[in-house]
Order: sequence, then structure tokens, then C-alpha cells
Amino acid sequence: MRDLKFAIKMEQDGEKYYLDQAKINQENSLHTVCLLLAKDENNHARILTLKLNDETFMLTESEALSKAKTIFTNLRDFKTDAKETAKQLDFYRMASEMEKRSIDFYARFLALAKDVPEKMLFEFLVKQEKQHFEVLDELASQLRNAEEWVESAEFGVRKPY
Repeated sequence: MRDLKFAIKMEQDGEKYYLDQAKINQENSLHTVCLLLAKDENNHARILTLKLNDETFMLTESEALSKAKTIFTNLRDFKTDAKETAKQLDFYRMASEMEKRSIDFYARFLALAKDVPEKMLFEFLVKQEKQHFEVLDELASQLRNAEEWVESAEFGVRKPY
């Protein structure tokens, strides 16, 4: 029970962090990403609270990954100044680390799950946190590509994105 309370607090802290970052980044693509991630963290806290109170909960898939694909498309010609790029990359690093810790945390819960509904819950949360990590990793990659590609894209070998 104490672990579930900790998990709820962790999700609430994640939501607050992403909402704060959304405010800070209102003029760039991070705003939308942060709002999507905050919404997911809120949903995770709600589900865990229902679980803690032995109430029925539904596991609904996140929209973050599908909506982020639109953001990826819009980043193809993304340009920003070096200061802004550094600030955004710092955000991605920190947020990615938070998501990795969440994945590990819920994986431990999953390994100790006592019944099928509990196992489904923690499989869901691990999957959601992995999706968050993938979204952040892809956006950071897009930002690094925009910063690092100084020559013409038609020359040289690089992985497609």
C-alpha cells in the first residue's frame, strides 16, 4: 500500500513537472508534448488511486504517441537558436531519465503482481512509460538532427527519420 501511495505521488509530481515545463515552453513544440505527457501522468495517478481504494478502473491507451507523430512531422524543418536548443535538450534528458525510473519502478511492481488485474495494470503502466520515453527520445533526436546537420542532406549516409 505504501508503494502505491509513492507511485501516485510520483505520477502527480510528473504531471506537475510537465505542466510547469509547458508554461515555460509556450512558444515552442515542447508545450504540446508536455501537455500530452501531463495528461497521461494525471491518468496514471487516477488509475493508481482507484487501485489503492480497491475501486474499478479502466486502462485506456495514451494519445501521446499518436499525437507526437504529428509533432515529429512538423519538426522536419525545425530551426531554433543554440540557447533554445540546449534548453530543450536538457529538458529531454531530464524527462527521459524520469521516464526510465518509472519504467524500472513499474517493472518491479509487475514482477511482484499477485493476480491478473494487477499484472495487467503494471504491464499497462510499463508500456505507457516506455511510450513516453520513446516520444521524448524521438523529439530529442529530431532536435539534435536539426542542430547537427550542417551539410546538405543529399550528401552522406545517415539513418532515415
